[in-house]
Amino acid sequence: MPSKDEQFEDLRPLLFSIAYRILGSVSEAEDAVQDTWLRYAATPVEPVSTKAYLSAVVTRIAVDVLRSARRRREEYVGPWFPEPLLSDPYEDPERAAELADSVSMAALLLLERLSPLERAAFVLREVFGFGFAEVAAAVGRSEAACRQLVVRARRHMEAGRPRFAADRRERDELAVRFFDAFKDGDVEELLQFLAADVQLVGDAGGQAPQWGRGLIAGAVNVARMLAGLAEPFARIGGVVEPHEVNGQPGAIFRDADGRVVNTWTLDIADGRIQTIRAVVNPDKLHHVGPVADAWAVVRDAGAARRS
Repeated sequence: MPSKDEQFEDLRPLLFSIAYRILGSVSEAEDAVQDTWLRYAATPVEPVSTKAYLSAVVTRIAVDVLRSARRRREEYVGPWFPEPLLSDPYEDPERAAELADSVSMAALLLLERLSPLERAAFVLREVFGFGFAEVAAAVGRSEAACRQLVVRARRHMEAGRPRFAADRRERDELAVRFFDAFKDGDVEELLQFLAADVQLVGDAGGQAPQWGRGLIAGAVNVARMLAGLAEPFARIGGVVEPHEVNGQPGAIFRDADGRVVNTWTLDIADGRIQTIRAVVNPDKLHHVGPVADAWAVVRDAGAARRS
C-alpha cells in the first residue's frame, strides 16, 4: 500500500487546482495545500477515501482563507485580478476543456461574484465532477443545500459568460498574429485584431506604474497605447514572450535581464480581442520568476522614447 507521502503527492496537483480556483492566488493555494498535508500527516486514522478526505480538507482551508481575503480585496487599489497561472498541474483528458475554461481570468473573476460556499461547491461539482455527497462533506452543508448552492452559482456563471465562444485553434492563431503586430507597433495593423469596445485593464495594486486608473477602452485608444509601448520597450532590451496564461493566449513581458515585468492574458471572442488583462503588481508575479523593477523599466522606456 502506498505511504501517506506517496498518496498525498499523487493528489497534490488536484488539491492545488481546487484551491487555486477557490482562491485565485497561487501563493495562497500552495499554502492551503501545505496546511492540508500537515493535517493529513497528523491524522492517526486512514480515511476511507484519501482523495475525498484531502479534497474536503483543502476546500475548507481555502474557504476560510477566501473569507478573510475578500475583506482585503475590498481595500485593494485599482482593478483586482487573480495571480497568473502559467500551467495547471492537474490533468484530466476527459475534462480538459472544462478545466482550461474554469481557470481563465474571465471565469475566475466571475467566481469572485459568488459567496465562498457557492464558489467551493461550484468548483468541486461543476469543474472536478465530485458527487454531491462529497461536496456536502467538504463544505459542511446537506446535499440538498449543496444542490441549491450549485444551482445559484451556475446561474451567476452562465449569466456572465461571453455570448460567443472562440475556437481554440483560431484563438491561438489570432494571438500569435496579434503579438507579431504588437512588436511592429503599427496602429492600423493592431486595429484589425481589436473589438470596437476592447478594454486594456491593468492590476498594479498601487505597487507598480499604471496607466490612468488602470483602464483604457476603445479600439483606437488601446491600439495607440500598445503601439506607444512596443518600440521603447524593445529598445531597452524588453522581450515579449508569448505564453499561455490561465489557459488563455497571453504573454510574459521581461526586461533586458529576463526578469518579469508583467503578464498579459487575452479574452478572444467573435474573432476579436475583447479584453487584455495585465498583471503588473510585483506581489503577484514572484512565482513566475525573478521580478523586474517596473518603475525602472518605465523610466528607461520613457528615456528611449524621448531619444
